[in-house]
Amino acid sequence: MTGDPGDLSRPVPPHPLPELGPYGGPLPRRDNPISKVRGAALGSLRRFGAATSALRAKPDYLIIGTKRGGSTSLARWLVEHPDVASLFPSREGRKGTYYFDVNYHRGSKWHLSHYPTRTSMALRERRAGRPQLIGEADPYHLHHPHAAVRARTMVPDAKVIALLRHPVDRAYGHWGERTRNGVEWLPFPEAIEAEPARIEGEEQRMIDQPGYLSFAHQHYSYVDQGRYERGLRRWMTHWPAPQLLILRSEDMYADPARIYARVLDFLGLAPFEPSAFTAWNKNPTTDLDPAIRSRLWEMLHPSVQALEALLGRSMGWTQ
Repeated sequence: MTGDPGDLSRPVPPHPLPELGPYGGPLPRRDNPISKVRGAALGSLRRFGAATSALRAKPDYLIIGTKRGGSTSLARWLVEHPDVASLFPSREGRKGTYYFDVNYHRGSKWHLSHYPTRTSMALRERRAGRPQLIGEADPYHLHHPHAAVRARTMVPDAKVIALLRHPVDRAYGHWGERTRNGVEWLPFPEAIEAEPARIEGEEQRMIDQPGYLSFAHQHYSYVDQGRYERGLRRWMTHWPAPQLLILRSEDMYADPARIYARVLDFLGLAPFEPSAFTAWNKNPTTDLDPAIRSRLWEMLHPSVQALEALLGRSMGWTQ
């Protein structure tokens, strides 16, 4: 069951919203013979993967967010490690499946269709003489009310990594991405004003009806997704502390080699550095108006304080 953005008691879009695919972005256009053949081939591979799901590996790690917090960069850097495998098929270059949030209704066979076979992973391990890992990054997992329980049920031994970015910067970056994708049409100040009405009651409906998918909860929650303490409490409730690593996005971008080494140690991987710490999916956004920034900080500062109390450490974020 999917929340229809047209039914939201909020501003009406001036044009039809783009149709989004199962991985969060707009559906790729298949309007020429080459793209149609490619789409058909990927569909066939996905069906083959689902048919052989009983033979496939499960994730060893999950990067759960936050959105616009650097999860794509970390996922790409990890796949460069010689002891980390790509999702199947590797040429698709996918970082995650969004299974434990928006694609749960597709079933575990669909989810496992994205993973290589256990036999191929064992062969990699024999060749390398070291354990081989595979995982995924899904930045909506942190905010989704059911993702932690669903993941714990299916992959209880997986390691979990959260990257947390200054919530004001995260909100502005989220809005910028939704604007580029044609999902948002309001200027940032108006989108912030519209957010409470857009998302009102959506999370509670998701909790009451686990099959309900809320478009607004995922895409228009610019401020709300920065209230990290709520999502982290869910993961910390269901996940043992030794399996959780919580990092600041600012630290990763300021000193990527140090944070990357910390992640490798957490995952039990040998020391390694990618050829370059390229910032993936980092689109520039114009500077945020100081008055709007100040207002957002006032809204989110209580949440930052709650997060710091939850973690027992300062996040070092200021206005």
